[in-house]
Amino acid sequence: MWDSFWDYLWSAVVIFAFIAYLIILFNILADLFWRDHKTSGWIKAIWVVFLILVPYLTALVYVVARGKGMSERARDSAMQAKAEADDYIKQAAGRSPAQEISDAKTLMETGAITQAEFDTLKAKALN
Repeated sequence: MWDSFWDYLWSAVVIFAFIAYLIILFNILADLFWRDHKTSGWIKAIWVVFLILVPYLTALVYVVARGKGMSERARDSAMQAKAEADDYIKQAAGRSPAQEISDAKTLMETGAITQAEFDTLKAKALN
């Protein structure tokens, strides 16, 4: 199969090109079906049919024609995922001991709680 260095190099280039195409194909399909909610189902079906019949040309046309929208939808999706992760982390982490003590101090200064209650809340927050 590999009689010379050039055969090996050509095989490596072909394998690289195929893997690059697969990555682009998966990005196109993800953009069509998970990120793009405005395009109708018929248009999506037409894109898929052309991706099967004329794969490289269709992928190139898709990236050129819809590349800007594709990147914007990917960015928006990433920002939404980050916001959801941040919200979850804030919910799971709860409030910090410093916030608890600060709120208890404010309550004590306004007269809503006594010094003993403040000390109890402070000890509870520090544990």
